[in-house]
Amino acid sequence: MSMSSLQIQPSALPAPHITTSLCDATNKLPMTPPCRVLLKNDLEQPSGSFKLRGIGHLIHSQLEAANARRCKKEVQVFASSGGNAGLAAAYAAHFYGLKCTVVLPVIAKEVVKQQLKSYNAEMILFGNNIFEADQHLRNILESIDTDKILPIYCHPFDNPLIWEGHASLVDELVQQQLTPEEVPHLKGIVCSCGGGGLYNGIYQGLQRNGIHDSEVLLIETAQAPTLYETVKADKLITLKSVKSMATSLACSYTTQTSLNNFKNSDVVKTHLEVIDDADALKGCVDYYDKIGKIVEPACGASTSVVFNRMDLLFKHFGHLQPDDIVVIVVCGGSCSTGDDLSQYRSMLARADNKL
Repeated sequence: MSMSSLQIQPSALPAPHITTSLCDATNKLPMTPPCRVLLKNDLEQPSGSFKLRGIGHLIHSQLEAANARRCKKEVQVFASSGGNAGLAAAYAAHFYGLKCTVVLPVIAKEVVKQQLKSYNAEMILFGNNIFEADQHLRNILESIDTDKILPIYCHPFDNPLIWEGHASLVDELVQQQLTPEEVPHLKGIVCSCGGGGLYNGIYQGLQRNGIHDSEVLLIETAQAPTLYETVKADKLITLKSVKSMATSLACSYTTQTSLNNFKNSDVVKTHLEVIDDADALKGCVDYYDKIGKIVEPACGASTSVVFNRMDLLFKHFGHLQPDDIVVIVVCGGSCSTGDDLSQYRSMLARADNKL
């Protein structure tokens, strides 16, 4: 019997995400940083990325609400993603014993498809990009029998419950992993930015934990400058073309909440930096060489700040002291393999030879 057909108390539902490790990388970096550098390793999440925090929380909250209403319908999860959001939805659904349908673009990577199979998700390949896949999913949702099925639709980033789930990353830092003496020295959190879901969660987490002296540095690529163009226009925009190697950052739009958070420096001051795809690739390679784990370019964007673009640390956090702390969110991602890493090395070598 699946959990979707059980009537259990909401408090009995565990969360699908785990507490990930925080490690000191200060002495593992190619240059001496101006402060302590800690890595928050969300690549350790069971689904492979931070996405499980937010999407898992969304599913958890919706399932709790259904149980509280003693809903007799079958709860099912629906997601459209060629990558980490779909994996998070499928893992969380599997965790709770729910049926999950994921619509992927036909160009989705084989490694993602194999992982979805391991979670018993129903896969539908449709369209040439995530937008066409999502439209197909919405058509499916319109045709389901809502007298029998209660659908949980999982957007990759645009849902307040997702942001609330991502905020747990800051809860762990402040409430469990940093000592009371260290918390006042938390001066910065660095994360990659695509649609802005992780950023919204970190912003919310800092706010609800009363951390007002810590700043956020967001990293985008020049090939997917979604928030940068939004801030420049001072309104929500949609990019006509997004062609970044950091495919998990390749969102054509962000949210109004992300724009509002960025502008509201009275609560949390936010910096935004745009780097080249090559820097993100180098962030992956350097992270593997020093730490020994594979991450995708979307994650390499944030790790690049301490491995090959430490100038950005000095630029945006120029006030840092040796006992201050900057946390790099190693957001993870399952879309890169060892073969991909070799390809990144070759691409970087060719680029160097042209100089």
